[in-house]
This record gives sequence, structure tokens and C-alpha cells, in this order.
Amino acid sequence: MLKQFARWLFLSLLLLAPTTFAQTEPIVIDFYYPTAVEGPITEAMQRYADDFMAANPGIVINPIYSGSYTQTRETILTEINADAVIVDVAVMLATDLYSFIENAPIVPVQDFIDPLENAEDYTADFFPAMLANSQDMEGVIWSLPFQRSTPLLYYNADLLREAGYEEAPQNNEELIEIAQALTTEDRAGFLLPVAGAFPIWLYQSFAAAYGQPLVDADPTQVYFNTPESLAAIEFMTKIGLSQAEGGFGVGPLGGSAWGDTPAAFTSGAAAMIYHTSGSLTQILKDAEFEVGVSFLPSGPAGDDGTGYGAPMGGGNLYLFNDGSKSEAELAAMWAWVMYLTSPEVQADWGALSGYIAVRQSAWELDPLKTLTEETPQYAIPRDQMAVAVKEFDAYRSIDIQNIINPALSRILSTDAPLSEAPAILEEAQAQIDALLAEYR
Repeated sequence: MLKQFARWLFLSLLLLAPTTFAQTEPIVIDFYYPTAVEGPITEAMQRYADDFMAANPGIVINPIYSGSYTQTRETILTEINADAVIVDVAVMLATDLYSFIENAPIVPVQDFIDPLENAEDYTADFFPAMLANSQDMEGVIWSLPFQRSTPLLYYNADLLREAGYEEAPQNNEELIEIAQALTTEDRAGFLLPVAGAFPIWLYQSFAAAYGQPLVDADPTQVYFNTPESLAAIEFMTKIGLSQAEGGFGVGPLGGSAWGDTPAAFTSGAAAMIYHTSGSLTQILKDAEFEVGVSFLPSGPAGDDGTGYGAPMGGGNLYLFNDGSKSEAELAAMWAWVMYLTSPEVQADWGALSGYIAVRQSAWELDPLKTLTEETPQYAIPRDQMAVAVKEFDAYRSIDIQNIINPALSRILSTDAPLSEAPAILEEAQAQIDALLAEYR
């Protein structure tokens, strides 16, 4: 089916620009991709490339596993700084958008979308919460969602039922109540994996749920020193503080380590955890109990009793042109990107990888449709996007993350007492504003 679709897609683009692919030599597309989940990702990428090339003999796809997201970014930046750009298409973090608009020769995909006959319908089929991390302030689309994720609450449904709870917590008061009921000497009631280098991702869930997301559509504004942020961080810190210290006493001080948290959950050492939707397949495979999955109950109860909030995460597809590429090469790159983001490929990719299929129509196609019918947990990350916010992005995003992450770690680990949190936030905000001043 994917081979047939690749051929149909190529022919459709050929009709739009009949001379575009008139090449005597094959067009080679170097495609860099990272991954942050388990599974046969390399095999899947090669299969997609093989199917696409079989349908399009004039194009050669060269898939290159480029390590982590950070390694992929650094590899591409090294090429750019050396004036030796090899990459044609890459999967990079959605949060890299403004850094690459400013510092790299990326091509806005809006240039390719606008000529499509169904441009409006095409764009509308992407989930809005994902597309928010693809657009600039003016609404120009620079990259397309591809392997996206969101954090989820995973819970041991057997333990909850034994303790008299039939439903997952809907707000952070219920989260703590259930966590305290399930905490024992040998088991954490709740693990929040914020120990380490990047607590910013899960912090965004709490900030959003308390009413002030870290960012909005304006890349020159970051909202770190706010009352909502302070309340969110205080709550996060209390998860690891003992009740004698004024905390909740349901997990380790400073949070758990990201990589260790799923195994702690599936082994029975934790009753509930926050973790990425990309871990769902492995958690379901490893757990010997019923795994419940629900939205993140990170904030106080609103009028409807819920306190949901979640950021998006994961990677987008970026196209590169240092000025040397022909129209035929650019059209071939776009054909490859359209293929990877097509509903047919996304239905296959989502079921195989655990990433959230980025096209709404993909969820009506097999194998994803059957998967969600047989295993309803896979539908939760899709449904949570109704309450999700864009992931952190701004000008100088890498530098700003290097301000926010250490500030969060100081407070969450109580290297600095909670009483110093307001001053830490104020200092961090001043540093952030200084970086962004030239863009305002």
C-alpha cells in the first residue's frame, strides 16, 4: 500500500510541475534522523526509503541515523559553519525552529504548501497543537510535524482498584491523594522524572495547568517568573519533600532519573509515573499488571474538576537549501517530506514507533485504527492534544533552556530552599529578558 501511495504522490507532484524531475542523474537526498524511543526505527526508515525509491527511480533516499536530537543539531550546525552543508532533509526538535530560522538555511515549507490545490485542507489535517511548533509569529509554516510525543500519566490500575480508586486522578489534589495511599516503604506513590539535565519539559505541564504556559505565539516572550510558575514549582518540589518537611512524601527528593523511571514503574517500584507517550509500547510490553494511561493532572481543579496541562514534544521535518539546490532537487525533497507525513505512512509509523501520528486522518487508517481499537491506551496521547500547549520555543531557545533547567534543578532538588525560589525565578527571568531584548 505504501509503495502504491509513494507512486501516486510522485505522479501528483509531477503533474503540478511536469518538468521538475527532468534529471539525467538521480537526485540524492541525504536524510538525517534521530530517535528517542525504543523499537525498530532504523528498519522502518529504510523500508520507507526503499518503498519511495521503488516508486520513484529518479530519487535516491539516503537515510542516516544521526544519534540523539542534540547530536543531530550539532552535526548540522557543524556542516553549516564549515560551509559544507550535506543534509537535505532532517528530523530535528520542534523547539529548534527559531534557532534554525535565524542561523541555518532552512526552507519554509509554506512555499511548497501554497501551490497545492487543497492547501487549506492539507494544513488543517495536522493537529493544531503540533502545528503550533511549526509556525512563526506571522503563521508561516517552516517545518512539518513528524515524530511527535507528549508526556502522559501512567498508573498501575490494579493498585488503584485495590485502594478503592476506579478512575485516574483528574487534578493534582487527587494525584497526591492517590499517590499517598499507594506509597509504601518499597514503592513510590508517584515518580516525577525531573532529575537531570532537562526538567523543563515536564515543568511545562505544571505551568500550563496552573494557568500560564511558559511561551505563547510570540518568540520574544518567555513567562518564567510568574505567580503561576512559582506555584507550579512549589508543588513539584513538595512531591519529594517528606510530610514532616511540609511536602507530600510520595517520591524521591529532586525527582527520579528519566531513563530509570519506566523500569521502576513496570517492576512495581512505583505506582504512578509521568513519562513520554513514546514509552507506551515498551511499558505495555514489560508490565505484568493492567497499565492505565491518562492526561496529566498537573494543576488545581478548575470548574469541571480537572487540572490538565501538557506540552507537546518531539521532532519536525526540516528542509535545507544553502542556495545550491535546483528546483528539481527541492521538489524531490518536498515529495519525500509529503510522503513521510502522509496519512498512510503516519498510520504505519505511529503504530510501529509509538509516536503520535501527526495527521488526524491517519487515525482512521490501519494499522493505527485497529491498534487503538484493540489497545485503547494508544488513543490517550491523541486525545490529550485537546488540552496540550505548544512546547517551549523562542529566539535563543538553547541559551534560554540553559538558564531555565539549572534554575529548576536548584529548586526541585532543594539545593536552594523553597524560600529562595522567588529570587531564583527573578534572576533567571532577568537573564532571559536580556537575551531577548534585541528581538523585541
